[in-house]
Amino acid sequence: MKLNMNYYQAVEETGGLPILVPILRERENLFRLVDLLDGMIFSGGVDVDPYHYNEEPHPGLGQITPERDELEITLCRILYEKKKPIFGICRGIQLINVALGGTLYQDIKTQLSNALKHQQEAPAHSPTHEVLIEKDSLLFSILKSERLRVNSFHHQAVKDVAATLRVVARAKDGIIEALESRNDRFVLAVQWHPERMFKRHREHFELFRRFVEECAKKG
Repeated sequence: MKLNMNYYQAVEETGGLPILVPILRERENLFRLVDLLDGMIFSGGVDVDPYHYNEEPHPGLGQITPERDELEITLCRILYEKKKPIFGICRGIQLINVALGGTLYQDIKTQLSNALKHQQEAPAHSPTHEVLIEKDSLLFSILKSERLRVNSFHHQAVKDVAATLRVVARAKDGIIEALESRNDRFVLAVQWHPERMFKRHREHFELFRRFVEECAKKG
């Protein structure tokens, strides 16, 4: 597995200390790890195995990594129970939703009609479509706007939302673009890639800044 350096550069720029997590197989070690961390970002990557939301694989399903799914789903649930900040990006929003009881569209192109182009061929830093943000949301309080232009690199999307989460942004085709917690936990997840945009579009940096601020409160 690889991690784009923009993720940890964004965290470091806010004053946070990024730590990369390896594949750990012993559950006890996952609890020990969570105790050491102030919060966690679940990054982009390959598809989440539909096994984790009780579906068989659709023909449009892409590559999966079972070891990563097991690790991240377990970590997400532990972090959630311990009320530690969680920030999800692209695959991250999907992973968080599944970990907390939701489901996914396995392939937008074949399962949803009239969808926008969500796998852009423009440069990664370029916004290609707009998202509409709920004004009573944490996301709005961070970005101070009801509209945001974002990039887009996904062929899966959130379908049934976990009961503990709420939808706070959608694309104009209705696809869910952001989720956050319904309760007193800091859980924020977006479908786009702010780590690829923040150097040129500074409003996206505010997502990392707020996450690290929340982590500092837990430290």
